[in-house]
Amino acid sequence: MEFLAEYGAFLLKAVTIVVAILVVIGGVVSISMRNRRSDDGELVVKKLNDELDNHKEDLEYALYSKEELKALEKDKKKEDKAKEKAEKKRLKDGLEATDKRKRVYVLDFDGDIQASQVELMRQEITAVLTMATAEDEVVVRLESGGGMVHSYGLGASQLKRIRDHGIPLTVCVDKVAASGGYMMACLANRIVAAPFAIIGSIGVVAQLPNFNRLLKKHDVDYELFTAGEYKRTVTMFGHNSEKAKDKFQSDLEDTHELFKHHVKQSRPGVDIEAVATGDIWYGQQALDHSLIDEVGTSDDYLVTACANSDVYSVRYEHKKSLQEKLGLAVQKGAEGAFTRLLTLLNKQQQTKG
Repeated sequence: MEFLAEYGAFLLKAVTIVVAILVVIGGVVSISMRNRRSDDGELVVKKLNDELDNHKEDLEYALYSKEELKALEKDKKKEDKAKEKAEKKRLKDGLEATDKRKRVYVLDFDGDIQASQVELMRQEITAVLTMATAEDEVVVRLESGGGMVHSYGLGASQLKRIRDHGIPLTVCVDKVAASGGYMMACLANRIVAAPFAIIGSIGVVAQLPNFNRLLKKHDVDYELFTAGEYKRTVTMFGHNSEKAKDKFQSDLEDTHELFKHHVKQSRPGVDIEAVATGDIWYGQQALDHSLIDEVGTSDDYLVTACANSDVYSVRYEHKKSLQEKLGLAVQKGAEGAFTRLLTLLNKQQQTKG
């Protein structure tokens, strides 16, 4: 028993040392990440047509007999040969080739309360704009319950870059595009939302606890020094005067007006006073309010696009060194947990009572 106790104590010390080392590595990684260059990453491009074809072939091999597979392969060869022959004839007759198909670029945005993925999306959009033309299309699969105004404002500005280049923009929402998420989505030429996707929440909210009475109860003074009448309005620790509260409320209402103007400008057909109440709607309800253009899933939209277009998934990924791979979990663990908690609390507000 004494041996087990000593071994347990040794094991506890060893674990403590390992955790301490990981924390130090995480701190070093955090510092190095701050100095990371914006081009320290790579673009990952996948052709979704090929993935769809591979899925189909896998099912064919599982479901069809050898004779049926041979017949399918023979028919495919005949079809390919006929297409090749027709293409040669077109070129011989001086006509343009028919293999110049429309390209569809697919981006994914899964927004937390800080809209963290905007940093990756701006790289993806910059890359796509070097190749895309007005005959192509950009599809953004967007999921977000909203968050910080300035962060989602930047996200909306990134999507506006696509519109400004004259490239058709479609946003597909399978689960939720509310508040800041809808601020981004409404910039699209076309919004497609699943039947039970949550849409809307065109409003502004701010909340914070106030510990002033608790501090007074324990004889703790809180001093706040500012230069400028409205440098700070409401605080968590000091007394909030009615004037400060009124100013804070006025700022929220100004932000709400900007949000309403943004939506109205992007979707002129919307009755903005009817929808800018902070309420949310499901897919069909959102269609009735002109908040979206079509009810459907991103899967169906992209499968249909694959029939007539070359569809590419575009994703920007940061390169990770060995140091980062070892320490990133420590550094991002606490940040991620806190961000996920805030995002979860935010999503819980996006419910239809």
